[in-house]
Amino acid sequence: MNIIYRPQEIERPLFAAIGMFDGVHLGHRSLIDIVREKSHTIGSSSAVITFREHPREILHPETHIPLLSTFDERMRLLESAGLDNAIVFDFTPEIASLSAHDFLALLAEKYALKGLVIGYDHRFGHNRSDGINEYKAYGQEFGIEVIQASPFLIEGYTVSSSAIREALMQREVAKANLMLGYRFPLSGCVVDGQHIGRSLGFPTANIQFAGHNKLLPPVGVYAVTATLPDGRRYNGMMNIGYRPTIEGDHRLSVEAHLFDFSGNLYGQEITIALVDYIRDERKYDSLDELRTHLVHDAHEARRILAQENANL
Repeated sequence: MNIIYRPQEIERPLFAAIGMFDGVHLGHRSLIDIVREKSHTIGSSSAVITFREHPREILHPETHIPLLSTFDERMRLLESAGLDNAIVFDFTPEIASLSAHDFLALLAEKYALKGLVIGYDHRFGHNRSDGINEYKAYGQEFGIEVIQASPFLIEGYTVSSSAIREALMQREVAKANLMLGYRFPLSGCVVDGQHIGRSLGFPTANIQFAGHNKLLPPVGVYAVTATLPDGRRYNGMMNIGYRPTIEGDHRLSVEAHLFDFSGNLYGQEITIALVDYIRDERKYDSLDELRTHLVHDAHEARRILAQENANL
């Protein structure tokens, strides 16, 4: 997939979908399917038109939107969806000031856009003042076919990035994964810790996550899988929290225990995929009591993972 940051010579006209595509969930993939089908029909290249930063954070700097995917993750997911191109705009004041009419004019002139697919609730242009009827009228002026997709539903849920964020923050991991179409990932570097887990028989990888704007799920214990740099995958469990039972440092930490793994992961980048939520973090009276609960957590995580793998 070509990532295009500035206007350049386009070999073939483009048929594209527009949006932030945070998480590249099943709803996004339904738009991409339309784009690919239309591109094949008219002999154009397929593309998405997206933004490096979330426009709402640029327009309202006081607003923080925890994202489902980092920029690099988003590009990899878009590529895996079979697209030819990703046109990436920086959401500058100049871009923000363009009306929908002028933005479509820009796309037609600079990128040879022949078709544009938008989500059922998506609006673009200064102040988002126009709607689908205006978009279609502007499209006719510039020779752009404008298509509005229907909402994408799965098991009664309308799939959207905001719905997935809400599900994750409510610890409804299975629901979030269902709408994503894959298990929610967190990637980061393994750093040295206090080795408390090892002394309890549960050595952990302490993970420093990349992407300051990536959503971190709420405090608690989760059943997970972990993928190592060499591609090996392990089942495990992960704790996000402040380790209230451990004396001393109570900064937020993320620790993963990988089942049936032995080795040194320090300095390596691993990807943790959330499978389901197990329980909240608790303060125990002793390390022995903590260990007892870790044994129970491991049993529950193995049960969840065995059931999930059987359903794949």
